[in-house]
Amino acid sequence: MSEQSTPETVQNPAETVPPAAERAGTRARPEDLVDLEALRAAYFAQHPDPADPGQKVSFGTSGHRGSSLKTSFNEDHIAAITQAIVEYRAEQGITGPLLMGKDTHALSGPAQDTALEVLMGNGVHTLIDSRGGFTPTPAVSHAILVLNAGAGEPSGAADGIVITPSHNPPTDGGFKYNPPHGGPADTDATDWIAARANELLAGGLKDVQRIPLEQALAHEALGRYDFRDRYVSDLPQVLDLAAIREAGIRIGADPMGGASVEYWAEIAERHGLDLTVVNPKVDPQWGFMTLDWDGKVRMDCSSPHAMASLIERMTPGQSTEDGHDDVAQDPEHVAPGAAAPFDIATGNDADADRHGIVTPDGGLMNPNHYLSVAIDYLYRNRPDWPASAAVGKTLVSSSMIDRVAAGLGRDLNEVPVGFKWFVPGLLEGTGVFGGEESAGASFVCFDGSPWSTDKDGLLLCLLAAEIQAVTGTSPSQYYAELVEQYGQPAYARIDAAATPEQKATLKKLSPQDVTADTLAGEPITAKLTEAPGNGAAIGGLKVTTENAWFAARPSGTEDVYKIYAESFRGPEHLKQVQQEAQAIVDAVIS
Repeated sequence: MSEQSTPETVQNPAETVPPAAERAGTRARPEDLVDLEALRAAYFAQHPDPADPGQKVSFGTSGHRGSSLKTSFNEDHIAAITQAIVEYRAEQGITGPLLMGKDTHALSGPAQDTALEVLMGNGVHTLIDSRGGFTPTPAVSHAILVLNAGAGEPSGAADGIVITPSHNPPTDGGFKYNPPHGGPADTDATDWIAARANELLAGGLKDVQRIPLEQALAHEALGRYDFRDRYVSDLPQVLDLAAIREAGIRIGADPMGGASVEYWAEIAERHGLDLTVVNPKVDPQWGFMTLDWDGKVRMDCSSPHAMASLIERMTPGQSTEDGHDDVAQDPEHVAPGAAAPFDIATGNDADADRHGIVTPDGGLMNPNHYLSVAIDYLYRNRPDWPASAAVGKTLVSSSMIDRVAAGLGRDLNEVPVGFKWFVPGLLEGTGVFGGEESAGASFVCFDGSPWSTDKDGLLLCLLAAEIQAVTGTSPSQYYAELVEQYGQPAYARIDAAATPEQKATLKKLSPQDVTADTLAGEPITAKLTEAPGNGAAIGGLKVTTENAWFAARPSGTEDVYKIYAESFRGPEHLKQVQQEAQAIVDAVIS
């Protein structure tokens, strides 16, 4: 995750992380863009080698992802995964409709076609978007919950597939499964699906039941569902849209070329909001994007580089002579001395499960900062939420959330990385909010009933406007007030080299393996290899002191481990925490 470069955030320390690419934050050039014809041709022409680990089906925290150009996301993969999901549903007794959504990545359309050929070949009742458009992840999650609550008439529990690699570059595709609880599938499900899919690949797909696309599209088992109408119509159940409308909050929403583009326009029209879709373009090459920190096109709405255009548009008085002239060619760019065009500007990634919040007075908010604000505001302004409901956070999110929760008199539910851990609480009302440091979160309706059990970027973006409407304070100003009350943390993530063997050791550590009793001059208060909130293994280590902490987790794709760290004693103390954290981890994995 890229983070905002603010005085309270240390980003990408030069001694451990490569510096940002020279052109980061500037508009993409033709040579930066993917060849769409080659990408789509490779999807059908290239066939994975079942013996190559890099070409097998592998589910991470958000499904299977890869690129057709690397033979890691191709027609064979999708056929095998879909057949595996069909068989998993049968084993679990899931007989209701399967809801399918897709985002705007170039490989999402072909992948949906492949999946429909297999689903119809198996006679699975499947619902796709009735308007033939794109579907954000939260809209699929919300629809699953609505159907399973009885608003529709399914013959059994509904579940879903979302075809998206989230914020990944245009070269990539993604495919994820959401079971009847509406949220991300847990590892029991994804491990079963991946193992069966790889068996099918190794068997040459001979056990995959499939019919031609033309027949699939005409099949009686294929139905339509208006995801957009359901989502937009229900928003007043979870947000005070009337307050936003009456306060006249001016919102600039940037879908960043993703699946939320038509949703924002309909939200504005249906609910009478002063909301402008600042960029309605859908381009599978994402040629309008500014390059991310590493020089790649990536739709990361938490990155100041990927969000450079929107940030500059919202920055009153900024000169265009800052090396970003190719960003500031928009006629709506804020001229020096002019006021910002919006009170709140927002961004979403390609499937709209992440949020980015930009304010005129604070720029792009650090995701940890906004989560802290959202939690403090929501728990004070949702009187019908259960008084015993905890605050949900992942163990690598800011300890500012811990202090906010304590100030609210609420318990903290600290879980491993992965939104799936928040699903039970959101469904049962024991955890009315869940958020991740990577700018993903969701919360329940006014009455405590579940809204979505997957991350909802549109929801968190609209919440920023509600916060400003109700409090008269921008989210960035709100965070400054929290800092005055609880202190100012410095937070960063760095990577350190590790062999596969060392990563495996780190994943299996016990607290007793750590012999250090101090960290950066403070006594260690906890050594954790299991999450305090649910006792689940964190796949790494977290060490805490009164004013600081670090967490170390092995990367799933690279020969590195990630060190997340934070200090309430300033950036210099944070650097000391990082250095000692690496020494502590290296000592126990070497």
